[in-house]
Amino acid sequence: MLATVLLFALPFCTAESASSYAGSTVVDSYPPPGATNTAIDTYFPDAPQVGYAGPTPTGAEPAAIVTAIPFSKVENVFPLSRPNSADSADITFNVMRHWGNLAPLYSVESFGLSGASPVIPEGCGINAVHLLMRHGARYPTSGSGVSDFASDIHAAASDEGFSVTGDLEFSATWTYKLGAETLTPFGRDSLFSNGVAFRYRYGELLNAFTDLPVFRTTSEDRMVDSALNFAAGFFGLGTYETDYHQEIIIEENNFNNTLAPYDVCPNSNTADIGNFGGTQGNKWADIYLKDARKRLQPMIKGFNLTISRLVDMQEMCAYETVALGYSKFCDLFTEKEWEGYEYYVDLNFWYSYGPGSPTAAALGLGYVQELVSRLTHTPINVWNSSTNSTLDSSNITFPLSQPTYVDASHDVIISTSMLPPPSSPMPDY
Repeated sequence: MLATVLLFALPFCTAESASSYAGSTVVDSYPPPGATNTAIDTYFPDAPQVGYAGPTPTGAEPAAIVTAIPFSKVENVFPLSRPNSADSADITFNVMRHWGNLAPLYSVESFGLSGASPVIPEGCGINAVHLLMRHGARYPTSGSGVSDFASDIHAAASDEGFSVTGDLEFSATWTYKLGAETLTPFGRDSLFSNGVAFRYRYGELLNAFTDLPVFRTTSEDRMVDSALNFAAGFFGLGTYETDYHQEIIIEENNFNNTLAPYDVCPNSNTADIGNFGGTQGNKWADIYLKDARKRLQPMIKGFNLTISRLVDMQEMCAYETVALGYSKFCDLFTEKEWEGYEYYVDLNFWYSYGPGSPTAAALGLGYVQELVSRLTHTPINVWNSSTNSTLDSSNITFPLSQPTYVDASHDVIISTSMLPPPSSPMPDY
């Protein structure tokens, strides 16, 4: 009798047929249509109209980069839920820090320099700061692999024979909730916080300005939002719109723009050059995701889990986390597979926008020329790169005497403008 009871107590799993809407795209829109009623705006005057602000004296500007020891590090990802790996072998293992360029911003210990510190050495000062930053966390690019993956799941779920079980059972009712290209709420928050942090570290440099600062970005929606959120954090919500000048440079084919130089470098967009990193990354994916495919394919019927789809699932983990706060896809992969994904991203950047790319130096040249021009206070007079001669010839749109420069750009610009000397192929994993 005891044996019979134990037999019935054993768990068992059955494949779950997917809902017909599995993989479909869900879109929400706010504010609701027709909710805007300007006729009642007079009932809600803004702060200057209301008055009665109370005392508003200001204090001295902070200069934490000179005075703060130890230096404050970026580590917080609130309100995102920290994901686990499939094996959870090490509680200190942080999946987020293996997402490559999709990872939330965090401080590294050093760049291989023991005892290195960003704090200004005692007895030294700082005259200027140049910030080249990436936009905030965003939705995937249009037509990306993650959206194609969702479409494939939806197509498979619409046919008979599609079922899931085990760790993939959640996909029976999973829907695709990601937009495209624009900032997520976390992306807006992180840029605002970066602006606040930048004011703490370098605020004292504002005392050296004789005119309003000019900060730059490109015309893409996520770039403008990133720049404005940073400025709101740096200057404050109440005054940021009048405390500086925001220069917005067109990001489109055939427009010179050092913050988006690939639009004027045709060779960097060809399959054999611009996507060479993807080719090398795919070779590595066939290796590091081999075991994941063996483990997960038996859990899904009617859908072929190719290696490229597994990469899409890892990217879905990152994109859903920064957009929705959490993703079930994260738990599907082991620590070793997340380390493998990080190296996959490294290969993509190394051979497409790094030392392994024949066009990377040309992409980064324009920004380096601008940086040298600012550092030496010397106008640019040679136009042989992505520099914009109209904007960079003007001391209004390209001033050379600012104590603080802020340029909001893309990750590939950071990697191409900070290239080390040509080196050997990408180091082995």
